[in-house]
Amino acid sequence: MEKDNLEKIIIVDYGSQVTQLIARKVREIGVYSEIINFNQAKSLKKNKYIKGIILSGGPLTITKSKSLDLPQNILNLNKPILGICYGHQILAKKLGGKIKKSKTREFGYAKIKSNFKSPLTKNFFLNKKNSVWMSHQDIVYKIPKGFKKIASTQNSKFAIISNELKKYYGVQFHPEVTHTKNGKTIIKNFVRHICKTKKMWNLKKQKDLIISEIKNRVKDQRVICALSGGVDSTVVAFLIKKAIGKKLQCVFINNGLLRKKEENEVLKNFKRNFKSNLKYIDASRIFLTKLKNITDPEAKRKIIGKLFIKLFEKKAKKFKFLAQGTLYPDVIESKSVTGSPSSKIKSHHNVGGLPKKMKLSLIEPLKKLFKDEVRKLGKSLGIPKGILHRHPFPGPGLAIRIPGKITKYKINILKEADFIFIDELKKSNLYKKIWQAYVALLPLKTVGVMGDSRTYEYTCMLRAVISEDGMTADFFNFEKSFIQKVSNRITNSVKGINRVVYDVTSKPPSTIELE
Repeated sequence: MEKDNLEKIIIVDYGSQVTQLIARKVREIGVYSEIINFNQAKSLKKNKYIKGIILSGGPLTITKSKSLDLPQNILNLNKPILGICYGHQILAKKLGGKIKKSKTREFGYAKIKSNFKSPLTKNFFLNKKNSVWMSHQDIVYKIPKGFKKIASTQNSKFAIISNELKKYYGVQFHPEVTHTKNGKTIIKNFVRHICKTKKMWNLKKQKDLIISEIKNRVKDQRVICALSGGVDSTVVAFLIKKAIGKKLQCVFINNGLLRKKEENEVLKNFKRNFKSNLKYIDASRIFLTKLKNITDPEAKRKIIGKLFIKLFEKKAKKFKFLAQGTLYPDVIESKSVTGSPSSKIKSHHNVGGLPKKMKLSLIEPLKKLFKDEVRKLGKSLGIPKGILHRHPFPGPGLAIRIPGKITKYKINILKEADFIFIDELKKSNLYKKIWQAYVALLPLKTVGVMGDSRTYEYTCMLRAVISEDGMTADFFNFEKSFIQKVSNRITNSVKGINRVVYDVTSKPPSTIELE
């Protein structure tokens, strides 16, 4: 069944960093979703398969002149509409409501109280209260005619509004993020009950669609696949192998910035689980030479991205396509995937870090998916759990875990410290409970005392977060005894480190990686 013949929810992207989470939540419910930008929304036409519209949040403010409007043709579709954050405000304004800059900006958790019942909030509240995630500086202070107040917070009188006759709804908070308790219920109520959709989207359809798209694009051409040994590139390789068989060539490039013993582990796993050609290239000396004295994180990412492509093009003269395991979080942090005004956070080596001109055409089958979706896809392809549950590892590798200049000495120190941290997580049965964990080597030396002698060595930082999708994350709350154990082992075993710190910052406001 083609996706054009599926019931769908259209998401108008106003530039939020978490727009894709809305799409992901809709798909989890079993309904297909598509994201379009503001310009595409202006030309959206009636379609019997469109069952509802969701308006996303965004970085702009309604009270400034450069805010985006709600296209009239969206209202002309006569479909249920749910506005989230900026979408809530723009819906209210378009229909005659009033918006103003809030005296108190809401960012983070807020307590919301139910005022009236609504189909949108069925089973959402517990004792008429809940905890939601806010991120806004404008508020709706007068609702349009025909709307009523459903719920409020201390700073947002109209935190949820509804027009049951038109089936128009607005929520000031973000139900799509995990921080909003029971937030998926809001989306499910809208998608399944208000829009009256059927469960027609599942993992098998998703897998079949990706394989079909690869076949249609590649035809009889050959594909070279950038294999790192992680979840994403492995799933890509399996998908392409199913699509084109022996016309796939995998290449594993060692950039010298891998974790301890990683190259051996990747080669062993590949031979054991994947019956296909694999070329191994040790390019560590080339990468480290190019990165010498480079301190700017964006420059590091771009150098690594361009060098990867250069090496692949050198080895792929008979190939037309390069496949890589780009995920949506990579895309959304590097640029606006839909052309909407989302804020660029950082370039990923496989997105913003790529050269503008390339001889190879990119194939990125996973670029609209999140890590947890990729793992489910990998499981359906028969990929071993040991590979599927590996923590994410960035393409630039240890380069973005060493702020400042990169040297062979620093890399070796970091490899040892990181190996100890991960080893202790596995010994304590904590590895699978954590989304991502690593050690970073900070550009900071401090005085220490070892064996009654003065030391002046580096500080390393432990980072461990829990997350569902990598778009938002909280730090993992370790027992003090575990942190002590890791700290003692690192300072006693790794020459060059005399201080260990633990990062207790969530995302946002930070990112998971340092650079």
